[in-house]
Amino acid sequence: MPVVKFRSVGPGLPPQRIEMPVPGWAGDPVPRADGQHEQIWHCAPFSEGAKYGIEVLYPFDAELRVTTEDGRVQLDADWGPDPQNGLEWPPFRHFGERFYSYQIVLDLKVPAGWAVRIEPHPRYFADPTDSTPLAVPALLRTSWWPMILFVIFKSPPPGVTHVFRKGEPFLQAIVIPSDPDLELEPMEEEEAAERELQSRRIRDNRDALSENSRWLSSTNTVFDGTYRHMLRVAKSRGA
Repeated sequence: MPVVKFRSVGPGLPPQRIEMPVPGWAGDPVPRADGQHEQIWHCAPFSEGAKYGIEVLYPFDAELRVTTEDGRVQLDADWGPDPQNGLEWPPFRHFGERFYSYQIVLDLKVPAGWAVRIEPHPRYFADPTDSTPLAVPALLRTSWWPMILFVIFKSPPPGVTHVFRKGEPFLQAIVIPSDPDLELEPMEEEEAAERELQSRRIRDNRDALSENSRWLSSTNTVFDGTYRHMLRVAKSRGA
């Protein structure tokens, strides 16, 4: 992976690799055991995906509350006087009727051939209150674009309030190849048969592969550690 360099323009909090705080937005420290309520950190694919990127933290003292009224986004915050630092003030603006913008005081530089993809922060999908802001995905080729980040958010549905609080992450940036140089093609019959055989072997040996980790949550959802245990072995073998 490339080195990602950053600079802050004006006041701000430095970006950081995403972690999944437990307790915190990732859930409670609940064991994987019968009768326990499932937590989003219990899911290995989600946990790996959630920790893949870089999170950006809200730097302002003023809490921002975003709602939608009569089909138009409303931005409610006590911003106070303009600090006269040459930056846009207030830092959040309307962007059409159902979106709003924020010019983040942050520049992320990646090498040529790479890009920064803006995404909703993983806590958006874990938030039972639906108060986490919803960043609109965007691809920025920052190797030659030195401007500070300009991002768009979608307004919440009626009756829901998105909240920005100081120190809380509100979006993530993922570093990816700048061009999706890939092709899609159906598997050859032999390869498809091999994959099917592999899947059946996993199914037939699931009890052994999961190392007796099967459990039933408080919502009667069945879980086991098959994928998690196979992932640990695959990593240890460099597969």
